[in-house]
Amino acid sequence: MSGTASEPAGPAPGTVMAGAQADPESDLLRRAGYQPELRRSLKFFSMFAIAFSIISITTGIFLNYGFAITHWGPASIWTWPIVGVGNLMIALIVAELGTRIPLAGYAYQWSARLVNSTYGWFVGFAGLLYMTVGGGAIMLLAASPLLVSEFNVNPATNAPLVLAVAVMLMLLPMVINIISIQVAARVNNVAVFTEIIGTVVFGVVLFSLWAAHSKPSPYGFGILFNSTNPGKSPLLYSFALAGLLGAFTLVGFELAADMSEDAVNPRRSVPRGVIWAVVGSVVLGMIALIGFTVAIPSIAAVEGNSTPLLVVAGYWLSSWLLKVFIAFVIFSMFAILVVGAGAQARLAYSMARDNMLPFSGLLRKVHPATQTPIVALVVFGFIDIGVLLYGYNQPSAYGTLVGATSIIPYIIYFLITLAYAFKRRTTDAIPGAFSLGRWAWPVIGFVLAYSVLIMVILSVPSIFHGSDRFVGYAFVLALLWYAAVLFRRLRNGTAGVKPIEDLVD
Repeated sequence: MSGTASEPAGPAPGTVMAGAQADPESDLLRRAGYQPELRRSLKFFSMFAIAFSIISITTGIFLNYGFAITHWGPASIWTWPIVGVGNLMIALIVAELGTRIPLAGYAYQWSARLVNSTYGWFVGFAGLLYMTVGGGAIMLLAASPLLVSEFNVNPATNAPLVLAVAVMLMLLPMVINIISIQVAARVNNVAVFTEIIGTVVFGVVLFSLWAAHSKPSPYGFGILFNSTNPGKSPLLYSFALAGLLGAFTLVGFELAADMSEDAVNPRRSVPRGVIWAVVGSVVLGMIALIGFTVAIPSIAAVEGNSTPLLVVAGYWLSSWLLKVFIAFVIFSMFAILVVGAGAQARLAYSMARDNMLPFSGLLRKVHPATQTPIVALVVFGFIDIGVLLYGYNQPSAYGTLVGATSIIPYIIYFLITLAYAFKRRTTDAIPGAFSLGRWAWPVIGFVLAYSVLIMVILSVPSIFHGSDRFVGYAFVLALLWYAAVLFRRLRNGTAGVKPIEDLVD
């Protein structure tokens, strides 16, 4: 790998610097062409917390439960474990790559080294785009309206206030990450418990109140299998749309791999953290969904409602307890932004140290005291706010922002799985704590087909056409940068990475 145009190239792969600590992770970094710059402080629980809180079953269920109910009725919750199995297969690919190539920049690094730097550019750009859109979607559509409602302000009639609060909520995670990754990790460690309380505990509470007949309820267990199909679409298509409840939610776990250079023993902590986060999210999310669904006081009241969980919880809980529930939801959403800002900055830092981005010399700078890529944090923090403003001015902010947030991960999963298939044998030669072994090719085939299916489902409905256009415009921008500048940098060797073979001992 060459250094940036304004930075000297790093040591040759495999070179051990005088006085440097001879450990496997530092040695791999030098083989990749880098010097260790980020502070390794995140242990297994922090890596698990990153993956678990970025999935955020609280946020995903809160935002998308109504969408599923609208298309398949209460029975839509049974699509959750189906999607869970599919996304667990993706997590196995991520775990394999994360243990073999534990570098900041995850999907970009994997794709660039397994195929080439051109391929890696477009995959890395997709990763940046995903994190740029996701935070704004959650803050604008959920966290900010919920927060102002906690103070008895109607968000529907105070859109400018909701926007202002959303912007402030996006600035705070940037500040937390600038202070240090350790502070951000503490927020995400706490988020593990708020996720469990905000979904599972409240789901169990609602189930218990329903079972105790504390209030009249017209439904029995049969509501769990009620497929009312209020959307009046063809049954199979309605079922597929209901499956987006899980497809929207059970993503983002791969960002734990993006923090590999901040992790202690990432070859073990990344795959374990990713797999346990997905399995835990599927199981705990299903428990919560059952509790929320049996407690529905009226199917008609929740169909088409933008916040059906508030309708359900408001029926069974006192007003003060409902506010507590909302507070847990808000904190879980905020934690997503904290980990997302850190992961986004590390992806930008990783691409910038390979001279792949505009102003790479600045974006790759790491503060010597905090060992944090502060410039990348600040620059992309304000870019994220710009995308939030774009979504705010669209006719369908939900379709544009949430739709884009959901389809981009599956584009990334498809592309990194293709790259993994391309150099599967070579990755086996790199030491790692997790291996798919003989199951690799069946998993690869399944993930490729499954990712294409999800992308099709996420592209067809008219509500998501705004997100289709947004993604299309973004990739035109990526192509323009590649054609105008990056292609020349790659051709003359001042950008890009060396192939995966350089990491083999």
